[in-house]
Amino acid sequence: MRAVDRLLLATNNPGKVREFRRLLADVPFEIVTPAALGIDIDVVEDGASYAENAAKKARAFAAAAGCLAIADDSGIEVDGLGGRPGMLSARYGGAGLDDAGRVSLLLTELDGIPGSKRTARYRAVIAIARPDGQVHLFEGAMEGCIGHARRGAGGFGYDPVFVVAGGRTAAELADAEKDLVSHRGKAARLAAAYLRGLVS
Repeated sequence: MRAVDRLLLATNNPGKVREFRRLLADVPFEIVTPAALGIDIDVVEDGASYAENAAKKARAFAAAAGCLAIADDSGIEVDGLGGRPGMLSARYGGAGLDDAGRVSLLLTELDGIPGSKRTARYRAVIAIARPDGQVHLFEGAMEGCIGHARRGAGGFGYDPVFVVAGGRTAAELADAEKDLVSHRGKAARLAAAYLRGLVS
């Protein structure tokens, strides 16, 4: 298959790789990972917005692979914490914490904060870049609140404490349910429509 027919997932996050493969299952491209192409680059996410970070990652991977690349930047914004952790969600608490550690830190920071101030949203921006640096952006958001304890075995990141409409956490939703309402799912549907248009 020609490089032009490939779509590189500009991430090494296993959770995002699984989710992107599901969300983009019907696009007419061969979806590949950096490891499959022997690409090992680390893009510093120092942009001033989700869009800047997503575009920076997508451009770097597209240039390295010589094919279309898709990247996202996302975060969870908690109203009772002034919108934190936001763009720092993946690095919340420092490099030594894993997903479980970051969830514990979030719950600790929200200890004693009432439900009315635990409202939150997931926000995502997806960027698709061509090797020449041209980028298209797609956005999505999911509203909810932060629960008081972890529930559910699905998802990743903050999903076990992110309560959505209906009272379940994102980690308690089946993949298909989550994809319909999630921030990344909404942005990915817009991105998929764009990708299908490239070959129509």
